[in-house]
Amino acid sequence: MSDLDRLQLLPPASTDTDALLAFEAANRAYFESWVTARAPSYYHRDAIAAAIEQAGRERDKDSAHQYLAKLDGQIIGRVNLTAVTRAYFNKATLGYRIGEQFGGRGYATRIVALLLEEAFGSLELGRLEATARPQNLGSIAVMQRNGFHQYGRSEKAMLFQGTWSDLLYFERRNDRQAS
Repeated sequence: MSDLDRLQLLPPASTDTDALLAFEAANRAYFESWVTARAPSYYHRDAIAAAIEQAGRERDKDSAHQYLAKLDGQIIGRVNLTAVTRAYFNKATLGYRIGEQFGGRGYATRIVALLLEEAFGSLELGRLEATARPQNLGSIAVMQRNGFHQYGRSEKAMLFQGTWSDLLYFERRNDRQAS
């Protein structure tokens, strides 16, 4: 069985607090080179515990679904569905991050594939949306390998590290749903 076959997506639990804090702290600089920085107050045990509790409440309300990507019990990434909108749209927004040491080995592609199974399976979503800055070629490739296609672009849409950046918009529809 390959590493990719051993990947699991699990909702964060209170027992993950210390491991999640260690993961986030170890990858902080790397993540901040690609996405907007979290507030410094996030990098404390109490804040991580509160975030895990909030994730549970959001899951219960079906407003967001967060998962930890684990390989043999070790957190290697996170993937989430936010802005779940059932009425009229039946959609959510995809986001993910993979620890720096795990990049370039197919983990991100597999993690997104696993999330698609959940999103279009038990969650019965009809569409996922995602955004990426044009500079984030790795993320764009992960989405394309998972059947997302670009449907738009906004110029100077996001302030990132003091510079306005364009955003690319991607979508993936649930092939199992009738047109």
